[in-house]
Amino acid sequence: MPGLSDPDLAALLPEIVALARAAGQIVMKVYAGEFDVRAKKDATPVTVADEQSEQLILAGLKKLTPDIPAASEEQMSASGTWKTPPPRFWLVDPLDGTREFASRNGEFSINIGLVDGGKPILGAVHGPVANVTWAAAGPGTAAVWRGSAAPKPIRARRTPPEGATVLASRSHGDRAALDAFLAEHKVAGLKQSGSALKFGLLAEGKADLYPRFGPTMEWDTAAGQAVLEAAGGRIETLSGGPLLYGKPGLKNPDFVAWGAG
Repeated sequence: MPGLSDPDLAALLPEIVALARAAGQIVMKVYAGEFDVRAKKDATPVTVADEQSEQLILAGLKKLTPDIPAASEEQMSASGTWKTPPPRFWLVDPLDGTREFASRNGEFSINIGLVDGGKPILGAVHGPVANVTWAAAGPGTAAVWRGSAAPKPIRARRTPPEGATVLASRSHGDRAALDAFLAEHKVAGLKQSGSALKFGLLAEGKADLYPRFGPTMEWDTAAGQAVLEAAGGRIETLSGGPLLYGKPGLKNPDFVAWGAG
């Protein structure tokens, strides 16, 4: 399968932003009313919003890129992950932060990322409550869409002299491991936030560091990593290596996401 060129990615990006935003409208309709929270086989929560968002996104991706397969959280939770992932594929979390959605704190997102050769090359992270979308398709292309305004370029920042603003998961993670890690860094403040919204905050230069100790799946991180790296940030495993995709079971190791240094 031939590789996607930069112009192809540039043309595809606004379509993916529009798709994520359309899914956000569906999610917000459910959010505004009453809904049930069910438990999946792995005991994680799922709602009709997850399912309706996934249905819309997968149909949209099939129309936009019929030759590129997609791995989406609810689909894979039901059928199991690929034994051998293809070289290029979409990773979709139709509602990242279902616990935040169920608790109605607004800290959930819709994540659509494209992986090629083990690396995320395009991504969109949409926060439906704030109607904000961070997206990128390669170095220097990171931008933020707010409401109906035109997109604005964004860039990760260098850590200020007073220390890092650190982001931590609201509902997940190992607090003891986080505290041990932060003991070796100059910290100006710690903010809790749900879902992949944290990657958008890093990419926009509103925070500096996001250490993640605890389980995540590739669909949780691919879109956010594409945006953050395009904005000048980076994500590393605890050994200092890159966070790559197409791993067995699509499971991530612990990692640290950084701004521009």
